[in-house]
Amino acid sequence: MNDVVGRDDLLLVTLDTLRFDVARELAEAGRIPHLARHLPGGRWEKRHAPGSFTYASHQAMFAGFLPTPASPGPHPRLFAARFAGSESTAGRTFVFDTPDLVSGLAAAGYRTVCVGGVGFFNRRGALGSVLPGLFQESHWEPEFGVPSPTSFEAQVTRAEEVVAALPAERRLFLFVNVAALHQPNWFHLPGATREAGDSRATHAAALEYVDRHIGRLFAAASSRRRCFTIVCSDHGTAYGDDGWTGHRLGHDSVWTVPYAHFFLEPGALS
Repeated sequence: MNDVVGRDDLLLVTLDTLRFDVARELAEAGRIPHLARHLPGGRWEKRHAPGSFTYASHQAMFAGFLPTPASPGPHPRLFAARFAGSESTAGRTFVFDTPDLVSGLAAAGYRTVCVGGVGFFNRRGALGSVLPGLFQESHWEPEFGVPSPTSFEAQVTRAEEVVAALPAERRLFLFVNVAALHQPNWFHLPGATREAGDSRATHAAALEYVDRHIGRLFAAASSRRRCFTIVCSDHGTAYGDDGWTGHRLGHDSVWTVPYAHFFLEPGALS
């Protein structure tokens, strides 16, 4: 990462609440072709979330604690704050001297931009301002939020505008929190109703919706130079699993998440 930072643009996409099992099934079934073509080996990596809900997980990720590989460690991290005794900081780790990765990248010359999705990024109150407040530039509109059936399309359009407005020589760290997977998501499945509510099937349909538009985001992010990209979930969510529903709880459907990182080459078909 010490070679990547300062050379490439960076993109972090969190697919808010995406379950690992649903992500894996759709990739294996060929239902998310635009994402799957970039996954190493066409497969998601199974990891453990750093938190059980959006706020906690993103606070950890912005401190350098991305989802952890679901196997015995220690696992060297891509990014880490300088911290004496850290067992997950290695020679390949980009180490920053600020309290969070966002400001660390800003200190390295990056323009840091947040395109928010769920309520923790809406700046409509003190709590909703904490995470976007880490960035030099942040964007949120009601059409980016969870009730919008076209939330991800609107987010991608804003991301395209951000990239187009940035001077070519300026490096970019772009973060997009995708709200489409989060409840409510019933409207992404044809024939589903508000009365029937959300389900594992509507969750899957929401991921298919995201996949139909994510190529635009990848194309924008890699339009200026090579882009190191991380796509992951911040946590999963339960749909009646063992009697559990929702997240901010300790069920495996919440703690197990999909993860991938890869390079997007400039001009490559996305």
